[in-house]
Amino acid sequence: MSRILALALTLATALAAASALAAGTDAPAQAAAPAAQAPTAAKRIDCAATPETAASAAVGQPAGRVNERTAADAASPKVLFKITTAEDAPTILRFVTNYLAVEPTAQVAVVGYSGGIDFMLVGARDPSGKPYAEQLAALADRGVVFKVCNNTLKARNLTATAVNPVAVVVPGAVNEIIRLQTKEGYAYFQN
Repeated sequence: MSRILALALTLATALAAASALAAGTDAPAQAAAPAAQAPTAAKRIDCAATPETAASAAVGQPAGRVNERTAADAASPKVLFKITTAEDAPTILRFVTNYLAVEPTAQVAVVGYSGGIDFMLVGARDPSGKPYAEQLAALADRGVVFKVCNNTLKARNLTATAVNPVAVVVPGAVNEIIRLQTKEGYAYFQN
């Protein structure tokens, strides 16, 4: 920890000296001031802190990377639900339905692989015998996108014709999950 502290002080001194040179002031005198001050430990901000508490705790702290949500992001969150087992289908569908009740403008993707594609196949039924097609269609009407792993289809000697028409086939579920997270900014929910 002391090496990190020393490195931080060295960096702060170098930055102050560079700023002083750019401003045309006496660099050594200006640069010595930050080095003489001991850095204060960053205040901990509790996850449940109110905005006021968090803001007051952050006053005087070094500027860091700020993760600000734009109004568009806040209005339309993006969430990815992963499913890998057939037994989890009723639960995931319930989670998606409940999530949309609270966040009706959310962009939701359900990505399945392995046994998690079973409920997205033509003719699939829930444990009570009701066709999944009705639930899938209702959620698709609300904007939910269902994605089936083609690698799983190939492993089972199935083609895209075996997949419910509201679902789309993606080359690989793992790649799709990573793409949605890294390229499209989806939050990841795993049951």
